[in-house]
Amino acid sequence: MSEPHRIAGGHKAAIANPNVSEEAKDHSRQVLGSMEKSGELDYEAGKADKNPGNVIGGKKAAINNPRVPEETKDRLRDELAEDGVELDE
Repeated sequence: MSEPHRIAGGHKAAIANPNVSEEAKDHSRQVLGSMEKSGELDYEAGKADKNPGNVIGGKKAAINNPRVPEETKDRLRDELAEDGVELDE
């Protein structure tokens, strides 16, 4: 059985690819639209499968990464605070 997020990823790649015809891009947009309307791409359900400790660790790593923009770091700090995570800064 196909995995909807993989199908959607292929269509998104087709839309972004400059070598793909406009007709094919329009088809991909239609497919993505119908997948979203049907609930086949329930992004929130995918988030439930993630390990919360890994998500927190990734956010902390991004905050300490000098290549991450300060605006992004501020947003991540806010998200961690909302989740009740204290930072050791």
